Amino acid sequence: MASIELRNICKRFRNDGRLDFDGTGAIANLFAAVFRVAKKMQSYITSEKREDPFSIENLSLTIPHGMVMVILGPSGCGKSTLLRLIAGLMQPDSGEVRYDGINMENTPPGERNIGMVFQDYALYPHFTSRKNVLSYFFFKKSTPELDAMAREKYRKTSELLGVDIEYLMDRKPRNLSGGEKQRVALGRCITRDPVLFLLDEPFSNLDQRLREKYRLELKKLLRHFDITTVYVTHDQQEALILADILAIMNVGCIEQVGAPEDIYNHPHSLFVAEFLNFDMDTPAINLLDGGVISEELKGMIAGVRSEDIEVCEDREVKSVTGTIVDIRHIPIKEVTVVGVNIGKEEVYVRVPLQKSLSIKDEICLRFTKYHIFSRNTGLRVRTHNPS
Repeated sequence: MASIELRNICKRFRNDGRLDFDGTGAIANLFAAVFRVAKKMQSYITSEKREDPFSIENLSLTIPHGMVMVILGPSGCGKSTLLRLIAGLMQPDSGEVRYDGINMENTPPGERNIGMVFQDYALYPHFTSRKNVLSYFFFKKSTPELDAMAREKYRKTSELLGVDIEYLMDRKPRNLSGGEKQRVALGRCITRDPVLFLLDEPFSNLDQRLREKYRLELKKLLRHFDITTVYVTHDQQEALILADILAIMNVGCIEQVGAPEDIYNHPHSLFVAEFLNFDMDTPAINLLDGGVISEELKGMIAGVRSEDIEVCEDREVKSVTGTIVDIRHIPIKEVTVVGVNIGKEEVYVRVPLQKSLSIKDEICLRFTKYHIFSRNTGLRVRTHNPS
């Protein structure tokens, strides 16, 4: 196992989409070319233009021994770039990447003893699945000891991944489905016996059923190995299943690090509060002018989770009144999601399914908990529990 520490990492990109390398050379040019293609593809897909070049500035992060840290954030925020900096596939412009306190600046990726699974799996197309799983050994000089180690690694890996992988071993990647490639790539990662797992959205190309299946299997594997893991995703459900520690990433920066429930209950900023959503039936958080709650909060932003709103049967001193503008029944969860206009704002609340409500009805709501954010900085000022 290893603890990983990033100290004041900076990585800048130029206005033309190329990495801002300090030097030149084949590797630098290769990464610059790959990045240019990626940026062009992204612009074709999203039709969005970023006015300022993307950059990571003075980013610090610690991944403890044996923990699974999930880096969660929207597409394009720098998650994969951060993973490649940890792996050594990119070098920071400044700052340090440390493994167990040792600066990795002069340690190439192949000597960092990492196992990495990419989004596209990156299998050797001319190798069978068996050779892909054991590829770590094929690039070393054969000795009786190494051959025995390879056989034992293969046996252990097959045992851990179960019967679903054995029938794939004589096939080449072109004859494998997305889910099958994922299992082979994971098997190759395990066989290396790394001190660090790095996984870059390995399930993004799978359908929902396979994603759910393999997420649970991966969680079991990670528990078995008790190995330091950095997992990159934009899928919130995936993050909640896998994470021991969650790092919420915005464009080029880490907004907040902690246990998922702690971040949810005490968001550092509006970005975190709006991004992290445990229930997609409603917005992550309802935002109102603080003046709706009390005169002293006027001009600030009040954030209220849907589960922290109660319907009042009678008007109370600490309640607010609104008009129902939307009703959605969700029988499978035995709830009704109600959209309520309060002044110029709209909030969503979950109520028991049997509630008898109609559009344009007036309704009284009580906030059992809410967060107060600064309108200027977007940072949380405090969390209030009136009850």
